[in-house]
Amino acid sequence: MDLDLLSRLNAARSGRQAAILVTDLDSGAQRLARPEDVAGKDPLAGELATRFRSGKSGLVETPEGGKVFLTVSVPPPRIVLIGAVHISQALLPMAELAGFDVTVVDPRTAFATPERFPGGRLLAEWPADVLADIALDPFTAVAALTHDPKIDDLPIAAALHAGCFYVGALGSRKTHGKRRERLLADGVAADAFESIDAPIGADIGAASPAEIAVAVLANIIAALRKGPGEHP
Repeated sequence: MDLDLLSRLNAARSGRQAAILVTDLDSGAQRLARPEDVAGKDPLAGELATRFRSGKSGLVETPEGGKVFLTVSVPPPRIVLIGAVHISQALLPMAELAGFDVTVVDPRTAFATPERFPGGRLLAEWPADVLADIALDPFTAVAALTHDPKIDDLPIAAALHAGCFYVGALGSRKTHGKRRERLLADGVAADAFESIDAPIGADIGAASPAEIAVAVLANIIAALRKGPGEHP
């Protein structure tokens, strides 16, 4: 592999950025494709989009009839749960089983205890104090679950700004309407706000914290694996 190409690939990996190494099996020529190429004129745009979502490498045919191998490099998906609540307690082990790295953030030390959250990464801090260290990105999902604007609002806005692949918020439609007023007043764009999954989770009639956790994880996975407009 060309050293410049290798350097760019390694830089993408270390920076939690997605990239696909495209290798022409006939000529041996290689190039690096990035997510922004999907929206451009890349002849493999459709296939690249699919591979970025699935994270799976493989052999494909080009529109010209040749064959290329796509070596996919995407960051491990993460979930940041805002609120050390009962839903988070149920969601954390489920999400880890599904392959997500999970971080729980809650400044309320009565809730954010190692005894209640033996797995994952627990930060008993205000979101404003730790979000820079978490470094939200397009391969991170954020679920705001405290029902407290003082804790939830800032990470929701930060997740929208960072382009997180999923942003969800607990609360009724009335609560979400008030949230809209606050966040738009704070500079969040209206179209970005509309991408929030609220009321949070798949519409399965979930009632208990564990059932809500299942509903939330379902929508997170759908957002990660399906294309825009293909998930609830």
